Amino acid sequence: MVDHKRQNTINLISLVLALAAICTEYLGYKMVYMFLKPLTTISILSLLFFIPKGLSEKFTKLILVALAFCLLGDVLLLDSGYFVFGLVAFLLAHLLFIVAFIQHKGFWFHWASFVVLFLIGGAIFFWLKPDLGDFMVPVLFYVLVITAMAWQGIGLYLREKAKAYAWMALAVLFFMLSDTLLAINKFKAPFDNASVLILVTYWLSIGLIANAAYKIALEKKP
Repeated sequence: MVDHKRQNTINLISLVLALAAICTEYLGYKMVYMFLKPLTTISILSLLFFIPKGLSEKFTKLILVALAFCLLGDVLLLDSGYFVFGLVAFLLAHLLFIVAFIQHKGFWFHWASFVVLFLIGGAIFFWLKPDLGDFMVPVLFYVLVITAMAWQGIGLYLREKAKAYAWMALAVLFFMLSDTLLAINKFKAPFDNASVLILVTYWLSIGLIANAAYKIALEKKP
């Protein structure tokens, strides 16, 4: 059975930290925000440390490492000068998510989701392309990887049809949305409250991923 009390406590702490981080960023308290942003991600991924050792399988460990790369990306993106390194950190996170999804239930080829997701990914890339400059190739590769990650994440739900996998499918879509908003704000047209929308969708994504992995692990049959 899932330990809902512990799970809810960590989720509440993460929510409070996320709201505090968003408020401090919006109000311009940069130093406080730089502390709270990674702390929020640490709080979210800490949920996976409470999975009993006997239930922690390779899938959970891969998800945890992927979330750790997200944390690294968070820290690097606090300084615009490290944008490329932050991009690489998140790219590695997405690759690890793909490995985790495939390792957990195998490769899942679903034509409809493949076509829809890659059409969306392609449309976003070609819309951004005129403004990418030297980032064209890295962004193309990133779009391909995150779209593949979303495809396999949705595939888990299409195969299993369970609540935890629905969370995972929703999470990968939120991740695509968050990264799309970030790319639009950076390369195409900066817009009001971009950072708030990016943070909300990003933390919803990794929060759902962590909670899904936690639920999957604790509901695993002995």
